[in-house]
Amino acid sequence: MRTIEELNRYCLQYGFFYPTAEIYKTAPSGFWEYGPLGTLLKQKFLQMAMKELVRKDEMILIDGSQILPRDVFLASGHLNFFTDPLCSCNNCGSIFRADKLIEEQAGIPVPERTPPQEIIRLLQNVKCPSCNGELGNLRLFNMMFKTTVGVNGDEVYLRPETAQNIYISFPRLYVYARRKLPLPVAQIGKSFRNEISPRQSLLRLREFTQLEVEVFYNPKTVNDIEKYKKVKDKRIPLYINNQRIMLSCEEAVEQGYISNWLQAYYLTLIYEFYIKLNIPPEKIRFRELSDDEKAFYARRAWDLEVEMSMGWIELVACNDRGDYDLTAHMKVSGEEMYVPDNTSRLVPHVFELSMGVDRSILSLLDLNLIKENERTVLRLHPALAPITVAVFPLIKNDMLVRMAKDIYELLRLDFDAFYDDSGSIGRRYRRQDIIGTPYCITIDFDTLKNQTVTIRDRDTMEQNRVETSQIKKYLIERLGIYQF
Repeated sequence: MRTIEELNRYCLQYGFFYPTAEIYKTAPSGFWEYGPLGTLLKQKFLQMAMKELVRKDEMILIDGSQILPRDVFLASGHLNFFTDPLCSCNNCGSIFRADKLIEEQAGIPVPERTPPQEIIRLLQNVKCPSCNGELGNLRLFNMMFKTTVGVNGDEVYLRPETAQNIYISFPRLYVYARRKLPLPVAQIGKSFRNEISPRQSLLRLREFTQLEVEVFYNPKTVNDIEKYKKVKDKRIPLYINNQRIMLSCEEAVEQGYISNWLQAYYLTLIYEFYIKLNIPPEKIRFRELSDDEKAFYARRAWDLEVEMSMGWIELVACNDRGDYDLTAHMKVSGEEMYVPDNTSRLVPHVFELSMGVDRSILSLLDLNLIKENERTVLRLHPALAPITVAVFPLIKNDMLVRMAKDIYELLRLDFDAFYDDSGSIGRRYRRQDIIGTPYCITIDFDTLKNQTVTIRDRDTMEQNRVETSQIKKYLIERLGIYQF
C-alpha cells in the first residue's frame, strides 16, 4: 500500500506540486504550489467539471470576493461555531489539535459536536507527541483568517468557504435568472482556513480551491420536478450499517435513505462525474453523517468518499442546509430573502455540493499511479493528462528532427504538447508514461517516405500508423468532447 509520503515524493519529483516558499525555513505549513504538470491537471479537472456539472445542469456561475465583512460571518455562524479544539502540553508548551490527537493516539473518533468536557476526559488517554507530557488547557480556536481594510481598519475575514458569496448574492441572482425554483448556482474559487495542524499535503490545506453548488428550492414542490425523477433507475453507492450497498434512487428515496428526488438527482450527478474521471465505481461511496458529525446548519449530510491508499477520504460534502442560510442573512442584513414561487412566497431551502478540488486531484494521482512490470504509468483520463501528446524523432537525425519539430509546431497551439529527442526511444516513452501522457508520436524514416507517423497509446502500448495530415483528427476523436 502506497503511503502519502511516497505519493508526495512522486508529485515533487515530477512537478505536480510542492510546498510554498520551501527555500525559506520560516515558511508556514499548509500552503502548496502547483507546478507545471499540476497546474495543467487542475485546469483540465475544472474544465471537465464545468462541462459535466455546471453546463450539464444549467447552473448559474459566479466568482465572488475572497474577503467579506464581519457581519456575513456573524450571520453564517462562522464567528461562533467555526472552531477546532486546541490543547497544549503542560510540560513543553507544544500546541495540538485535540480531536485529531485523540483519534491518532487512542483510536477514538471525536465527532464535530463532541462537548469540551468529553474532549477533556479523552485527553487523559493521550500524551504530548513531543515530550510525552500531560495535555491540558483546552480551548476553542476559530479557524478564520482575520484582517482589516481601509484607513479605519474595518474588520473583515478571508472566506472559509465559497458558499456565503452565493447566499448574499441570491436576491440579485434570482432576479437575473428569471427562472422558477429550483435554481442551482455554482462558484469555483479559493477558500482559507487557519488549520491548527495541516497535514497530508493537499488533503488539509490553509489555502485551497473549492467548487461549490448551492441549489435553492421550494421544499413543498421538491418531489414534483420531472427532471429529478429521470434518475429513479440509476444506482448509487450508499454506506448503510457499515456496508456499501448499491440502491436505485427510487429505492433510496422510498426507503428514506435520501430525503427527496432533488437530493437523489444531485447525488447521482456528482457520483457520475467522478466515474467519468475514471475513478473505479467500487472505490466511491456516500456516507451519511451522524448528528454528532454533521455541521450545525445541516439537516442531513452525506460525504462522497473515495478509497485512496490512505483510506476513505471525503471529497464532496453534500448538505441539506434547509432555510438556515438565507434566513440568517435576512435577519442580520435586514434585506428581503423571500421570493415568489407559484402561488406562494418563501425563503428557499438549499441543498449543497461542496467539492474539495485539491483533494480530488490528489485522489486522481493516487488512484491512477500504477506499477506495471518494468514501467510506472499514470493512467489519468486522456482529457485530464497534463501533456496530451509527446513528439519524438526516432533518432537525432537532422531530417527526422526537422520533421518532428514541424509536427510539434502543428500541434502545440491546439494540444498540450511536448517535444523530446534526448535518450533512447524506450526511455522517452517511459518518461511520458510516468507523467500520464496518453499519446506519443514518433517520426521515423518511413515518415520521410510516405508522410505517416507512429502514434503509441499509453495504456495499451499499441502503435498505429497515421498520416501526418490526420494527426489532429486522430487525437480529437480519442479525446472526444473533452478536447479543450
